[in-house]
Amino acid sequence: MPEPATPARPEPATPILPDGLVAIVKRDCPTCELVAPVLLDLAGADTPLTVFTQDDPSFPTAADWVVDDTDLGVSWHHDIETVPTLLLVRDGREQERTVGWSRQHWQELTGADALGPGLPEMRPGCGSLSVDPTRADELAVRFGGSAVHSRRVQIAPLEDEMEAMFDRDWTDGLPVVPPTEARVLRMLEGTTRAPDEIVCLAPPNLVPCSVEKVAINAVMAGAKPEYLPVVLAALEAVCTDEFNMHGVLATTMAVGPVLVVNGPIRHQIGMNAGVNVLGQGNRPNATIGRAVQLTVRNVGGGRPGEIDRSTQGNPSKLGLCFAEDEEGSAWDSLAVERGFDPGTSTVTAFCGEGPRIIVDQQSRSPESLTRLLADAMRSVASPRMVMGIDAMLVLSPEHMARYRDAGWSKQRFRDELTAVSMIDSDTILAGAGGIDEGLPADFAGVQLPKFNPDGGLTIVHAGGPAGLFSSVLAGWLRGPGGSIPVTREVRP
Repeated sequence: MPEPATPARPEPATPILPDGLVAIVKRDCPTCELVAPVLLDLAGADTPLTVFTQDDPSFPTAADWVVDDTDLGVSWHHDIETVPTLLLVRDGREQERTVGWSRQHWQELTGADALGPGLPEMRPGCGSLSVDPTRADELAVRFGGSAVHSRRVQIAPLEDEMEAMFDRDWTDGLPVVPPTEARVLRMLEGTTRAPDEIVCLAPPNLVPCSVEKVAINAVMAGAKPEYLPVVLAALEAVCTDEFNMHGVLATTMAVGPVLVVNGPIRHQIGMNAGVNVLGQGNRPNATIGRAVQLTVRNVGGGRPGEIDRSTQGNPSKLGLCFAEDEEGSAWDSLAVERGFDPGTSTVTAFCGEGPRIIVDQQSRSPESLTRLLADAMRSVASPRMVMGIDAMLVLSPEHMARYRDAGWSKQRFRDELTAVSMIDSDTILAGAGGIDEGLPADFAGVQLPKFNPDGGLTIVHAGGPAGLFSSVLAGWLRGPGGSIPVTREVRP
């Protein structure tokens, strides 16, 4: 968020344990109930005993050696994962510990003989309340000395959190997840990068954008912590001079970042490269792109109607991200084609419009299918626009099969598609066919490629196994004043 920073909360001091024997218990634990008589016996021994109880200040008895730890501060700071835990402490430092009930271990730790007559030799303990998943986030905020520096915005008790974020113009028009301190801290666990590390200068206002700011917007987008490294890499890609996110926002064309993910991270976070790949239903696909767009909006100031001047926009401006089906492809992946090793996880940012379907259910040869694809792609952006507009072709598995069966390489497909999509300049001169839009008369009598031969066509393989449908996403102007696709490696 663009609010001014506030100092992080100071880390609470770790409670110093008293010397002697220290036990941490809770009443809601059968093993703690089992050892209660043992604790009463130890309380009368020579070595001092202090019992911290997590859920009932009177358990195992009401006595001055029983200390209330229902706030779980002692348990959290001393990494108690199981109750009962018995510690031996000297000079305020833990010397030894044992968890659960083991007569042998308790006797070795206490130096006592014949502890717990009549009890079984061993019983496992129970989970400590300080590691209860329903309390872990709250305890980390309370005791962990939160590293979150962003200003904390107070919501009135009767104020609806969802509506409050709409009122503050923090959303993209859809509800967002409230970025509580606990949720942001959990999101930050998804990366090894420091919360205050600057990821990029967020356009259009070129605001220094930290990992923490990205994490806040990733929470709002509904992402999970394991997605955060992909979001960070995507922002590093779009916030480059080459991609030109400021220009992408300011243009009246309906374009935005289209993110393609390659490498092992696709499977690690469960991305979709198959059925409905460009649609809804997959959480990482849906939220990674949205997190990028929310960051640009909330940190950089890229809001529609302000710097974002798209005439009509398109639904993908909410965020469009998908994984390439590398395993099902006969060709090198997009990342490999762009110079990365096959085992490297990457994000490629392409400036594009929403997808448009291309149907070919009849072609049985690669030559026929290529001609059909060329015919459909000549109208990208405008049938009279050549070389200046990029495009991304998302080739489906059934269409890919035509090229795999014929042994075509990706380069051959690209060359053949370029050749059959050449445009006779005389057909698109200004005034030809009674249409004023077109090329100047100086271009008469030549054949021109639809897309810039120097990387103007991006080819990706993705989609469900059934259906002879592929998609094309029109790009934006290429080069200075426009946008060039950018790939960045995903770092932990």
